[in-house]
Amino acid sequence: MTRYQGLTGLAMALAIGLAAPATAFTACQVTDTGGIDDNSFNQTAWQGVLDAEEQLGIQGRFLESQAETDYEANINSLLGGACDVIFTIGFLLGDATQTAAAANPDQVFSIVDFAYDPPLPNVLGQVYATDEAAFLAGYLAAGMTETGIVGTFGGINIPPVTIFMDGFAYGVAHYNARHGTDVTVLGWSPETRQGLFTNNFDSLDDGRAFAQNLYDEGADIVLPVAGPVGLGSAALANELGVEELMIIGVDADLYETDPERGHVYLTSIVKRMDATVYQVIERVQSGAFEGGVIVGTLENGGVDLAPFHDLASEVPETLMTELVEIRAGIIAGSIVVGSN
Repeated sequence: MTRYQGLTGLAMALAIGLAAPATAFTACQVTDTGGIDDNSFNQTAWQGVLDAEEQLGIQGRFLESQAETDYEANINSLLGGACDVIFTIGFLLGDATQTAAAANPDQVFSIVDFAYDPPLPNVLGQVYATDEAAFLAGYLAAGMTETGIVGTFGGINIPPVTIFMDGFAYGVAHYNARHGTDVTVLGWSPETRQGLFTNNFDSLDDGRAFAQNLYDEGADIVLPVAGPVGLGSAALANELGVEELMIIGVDADLYETDPERGHVYLTSIVKRMDATVYQVIERVQSGAFEGGVIVGTLENGGVDLAPFHDLASEVPETLMTELVEIRAGIIAGSIVVGSN
């Protein structure tokens, strides 16, 4: 007799492959390229597993993808019952995850930065309204720039990257509309969907080069949306000095995860992947898992701006007050991200 015989209807739908073992629970993660310690989304998602190890008594495992060709093999190597939930980290794992989930309906999956339409019954997507927090970052950058020029670039032209760039550009536009200024955004246009992309998530040299190009064109604040690539931009800012160039981080609070260069980060656009990963583990462990999607927003704390840390004294009080007002407006719906 299997552990699911005797269940019918909704109970069976929730239980097949979704109930945690009574004695042990293992959460497994397949990273995107960049590694488990990328100071970005792989590491932040893994922190959710580490938190669950400490607080829920589970076990965690991970496999690192060195290239996109590793996705399918890494997922397949975790199949077979050893993992109560398999986390796949990143939009680019969407196809490989869908294929594995369809072929293994008793296995629970959760994917970061991707959601399926229609939903898959054994996959819970984790997506984030990062444009909300990026809107605040763009407004902040527009209020802080001395040159009147800010810049951004991405790793790959995919929605989880461009959503940051959209919000950033819209935030700058909102500042311009409110203050009658003309701050320029280099590196991305939400209207044309054209911009600067390194086409990778791991080259620090590219991060330095792209930030250098934007700096040479006048940008004194740069938002790299490219995972570890942005560490190269931070290295450049560290050499130039924050009087010349400040960086806005993404995914994690890079002041904390990149402490050697923490002073160059004006703020970071934080995605709380650790919190949503932890929440998924709780759901699976308690037998309350359902396929679908979790959305992190400003309102539920799934996205946010990190503190200004060492640069807090440089941010005018009036600008801080405006950011509080705008944050409240986004949550209330009176300010729509994507409009001025």
